[in-house]
Amino acid sequence: MFAKRFLQHELLDSATPEEARPNLQDLIRINRNFGGHSAIRKTLAQVIQRESAFTLLDVGAASGDTARVIQAEYPKAAVMNLDYNLTNLRDAPMPKVISDAFRLPFAPATFDYVLCSSFLHHFSDSQISELLRSFYAIARKALFVCDLERNILPYLFLPATKPLFKWGRLTVHDGLISVRAALRKDELLELSRRAGIAGTQVTVYRPAFRLAMIARK
Repeated sequence: MFAKRFLQHELLDSATPEEARPNLQDLIRINRNFGGHSAIRKTLAQVIQRESAFTLLDVGAASGDTARVIQAEYPKAAVMNLDYNLTNLRDAPMPKVISDAFRLPFAPATFDYVLCSSFLHHFSDSQISELLRSFYAIARKALFVCDLERNILPYLFLPATKPLFKWGRLTVHDGLISVRAALRKDELLELSRRAGIAGTQVTVYRPAFRLAMIARK
């Protein structure tokens, strides 16, 4: 069942603002308490000094919780939040821009760093390679990817903990789809290679079941 990726339509893609907001809050809770934010902090710490001043583009930023985590760790950071969905981006901190990730309005080397978190698993393998190639071009110093790892344990987590944490309907439905669509370490490395990116580093964080990739320049 988990040997290969399996993509399906997620309810959040067509949800009303009223349906989407509780789901976005659930995602923040999951990232804060179950490894998403921790993986991002550990990944950036391998490359960036705390006192550094830098620019970073967060692609697929949604509610901007990642930007808040980064700016708490790096007070001199300037983080731009990008998402295609106005509802998702409504509560994100400034600066922010609405854009299609496949048609980014930025020249090569516009930002010191580009990050995408819990984003790539929504796309096919060929689309992921296309996105990685584009993101890497926009970054001056490094591209960071943090995402889910496909495994049966995170697949079981949301349904099993719904009574305890009161996860919303969209959260459980889309969470199961996301885990089935997620990558594994060797798959992410291969898609990075297809994108023409050499020397990438991928770390697996357990028990959070998160993948973190660093592609330096």
